[in-house]
Amino acid sequence: MKRITFFTLLLVFTLSLAACGGTSGTQAPTMAATVPPTATAVVMPTEEPEVEEMAGNSIVDIAVADGRFTTLVTAVTAAGLAETLAGDGPFTVFAPTDDAFAALPEGTIEALLADPQGALTDVLLYHVVSGAVPAEAVVGLDAATTLGGEDVAIAVQDGNVRLNESVTVIITDIMADNGIIHVIDAVLLPPSMVAEEKPSIAEIAVENGNFTTLVAALDAAGLVDTLAGEGSFTVFAPTDDAFAALPEGTIEALLADPNGALTDILLYHVVDGAVPAETVVTLDAATTLLGEDVTITVSDGRVLLNDTVEVTTTDIVASNGIIHVINAVLLPPGE
Repeated sequence: MKRITFFTLLLVFTLSLAACGGTSGTQAPTMAATVPPTATAVVMPTEEPEVEEMAGNSIVDIAVADGRFTTLVTAVTAAGLAETLAGDGPFTVFAPTDDAFAALPEGTIEALLADPQGALTDVLLYHVVSGAVPAEAVVGLDAATTLGGEDVAIAVQDGNVRLNESVTVIITDIMADNGIIHVIDAVLLPPSMVAEEKPSIAEIAVENGNFTTLVAALDAAGLVDTLAGEGSFTVFAPTDDAFAALPEGTIEALLADPNGALTDILLYHVVDGAVPAETVVTLDAATTLLGEDVTITVSDGRVLLNDTVEVTTTDIVASNGIIHVINAVLLPPGE
């Protein structure tokens, strides 16, 4: 018999670093370009003395000499992109300052630097556009395709140029031999790295409306915080109808013994780790948090637990795991 013990997956959401290299080109990228009605009234921030002083250098040379981009330079070097951004180009780099990187959640930068060819490179490429795109052209665009292949949204709001709605361009048109730098006040995150924030297993159960008895039982047993917290679980969740089908007086008796039989039964519905339906159907059994196994069989297109309990809905994805709905309450061996 195949059996599994699923290890908890801790999802660490990682933002990070910026500005990097890619393909060369002499034309600004082709984008859906719509000049905002207020574009002519927009004054993009500039620092002309710095532009003149830094002229005659590559994008990388300027970032190194400036002193406000030490984290960016470290990231670009770690990802092996320094040579690219010092090459012919031209490129347009939306460059986050050291303060922008410092505002990231604790541990983010370290995690990205530990994955230089993966997440770090993806984030950096999302800050670079092929071609030299000056500020006067930027304000006429509503999006720009980056070297990472994903678009950055561009909008003019209250006289400011914003990227992806929340990142502000604070300095423009720092001219390099191989392109242009526009300075931004936060690190851009590629859309593909932005996971939609989902509710926890406990929150889904509360909001759904079909699990009021299960929620009451979890609350009585002190397990709500567990299923609302970090970790990764698979819950086989009985509906209110499933609980109502128990012999009369059963629910009341269980609620009267929250740290005994009730906890045992609830833990018998939970497996450690997120196990999607496509994996469930390949298993003969799953070991629950109670330490007892639930058997799994596929019969006539139905997934049955312990031969009689049917899985009716699968793959309700939560921030901390997966819910599969079942039509009866599972009882541990001996109950």
